[in-house]
Order: sequence, then C-alpha cells, then structure tokens
Amino acid sequence: MAVVHRTTMTPGKLELLASWLPTRSWYQGPAAGSPPQPARAGGFRLDDPQGEVGIEFMAVSDGAGDRPVTYHVPLTYRGAPLDGAEHALIGTSEHGVLGRRWIYDGTHDPVLAERLYALVRGEAEPQAQSESDKPDPSVTGWYAGTGHPGPVAVLGVSDGPQTTDVLVQTPDGKLTLGVQRVLRPAPAQDESGEQRPLGHITAEWTLPDGTKARGRYAVVRA
Repeated sequence: MAVVHRTTMTPGKLELLASWLPTRSWYQGPAAGSPPQPARAGGFRLDDPQGEVGIEFMAVSDGAGDRPVTYHVPLTYRGAPLDGAEHALIGTSEHGVLGRRWIYDGTHDPVLAERLYALVRGEAEPQAQSESDKPDPSVTGWYAGTGHPGPVAVLGVSDGPQTTDVLVQTPDGKLTLGVQRVLRPAPAQDESGEQRPLGHITAEWTLPDGTKARGRYAVVRA
C-alpha cells in the first residue's frame, strides 16, 4: 500500500490549485477579483498496484465567490512527466522525501482511470487520505455492470460546467467515468428524468461550517 510521508511539498498542493482552479470550465468563483483560497475538505486515496503513481481524490472548499463551493480534484503524482499529458499538468513540486513530483489533473491519467473503474467494481480498496495503510470504509461503490477485469484505455476527456467525462475502453465496451467536479450532497433518490447510472462512488467531505456532507464523487454511464 502507498505510504503517506509526513513531509513538505514546495509549492504545496493548495498553492498550485489556487492558480489552476480559475482556468477550469467548472470553476464557479469570480472571473476577476479575489483569487481562490482552496482549503482541504476531505477525500481519499487509491493504491497503484505498480507502486509508481500516487492517486488522490481531493475535496477542496473555496469561498472566493458569493457562496462557498466544494470542488473535487482527482490528482496523480508522478516521479517523471507523463508522455502526452502536458495539457493536464497542474504543476511540479519538490517533495521532502521523494524529490520532484509532477502533479496532474488525474482525469487525464490512465492509471487513475483504471483504478477508479476498479473501485466502482469493488476490486480496489479506498485508503485514508492522510494515513498509511488505513482503509477508508466511508467510501462506498455500487455497480450494476458486468465488470470484467482487464485493461482500461482513456479515449477522451471533456470538461463540462460541473463534471469531467472520461471516455474509456474497457473489457465491457466503451463507458464514461463521470467525475463530479462540484460536490453536492446526495439527494434522497435519483433525480427524475435522469438516466440511472451503471455505478457510482460516494464519499464524504466537510462543509465550511464543520458539518459533514455525503454525495457522489463519480458515476459510470454506458
């Protein structure tokens, strides 16, 4: 399992996100004026079976706009650049133990896509965000598909006003991993008129007033 090092990163992840968030189509803060002030609000990690890529699903709150918003930012951490992913690079940071790390918007990283699909199928165990070797049972998945194991290839990534859709080729055919970017508490039931997804991942985050919220971090659609 991945080790969470108690060390520094320079610049820090939140510092990098403060510059990157306003460039996203799903950012809801003001186009000009107060810059984002992202703060950790929750999340979890997944292990890379090869032990090469750090994978984190981070929830960050931001109060730069008229009302606080919580964003979901999947991140991957690599010890070398990911070929062909220059457009997805959030920045580089000096890690106190591991040295230079390349930090990517994880929706463009094939390792994160494969592990997210495995998590939905119940074949990956979510890990605590800030502790080593500690599963996070609060992260739950549901899947109605067949879920045959095998390679996952990313075919395309598109940002919308509240989600990022990752089109993938799986052993079960083409599927869309819909990554929720603006986190909202889960409704009591699926919204009427919307197609029921094939699966979803649900997890918690902390609201600015300190209370806990729970909702979907990602869905799978045919």
